Amino acid sequence: MAYHDGHAELMRTELADEPGLSEKKMFGGLCFLKDGNMICGVHTGGGMARVGKDAEAKALRIDGIAPLSFTGRQMGGMVDVSEDVLADDGRRAQIVKMALDYARSLPPKA
Repeated sequence: MAYHDGHAELMRTELADEPGLSEKKMFGGLCFLKDGNMICGVHTGGGMARVGKDAEAKALRIDGIAPLSFTGRQMGGMVDVSEDVLADDGRRAQIVKMALDYARSLPPKA
């Protein structure tokens, strides 16, 4: 799995107080889940966040956030998070909060 361990640790710290948190290697990186629903993840060159389609436009207004497109096709409700955002406490907290808000709105997976 290709991702920066430091970025994973930043996300772990950001999510440390969240109940129902787990980690899973997927999408060529490491994803963080709440009750089985993806919140965010890290991969080579940055990370991603699942903010939901309703919050996607708001997330894209954050400097360093872009549409997520692993295969050349945009994945609705998910955004790409640059390394600069991961390194910036304020912007990282902002995008993780949006992703957590979305994950909290979903029913737990069995």
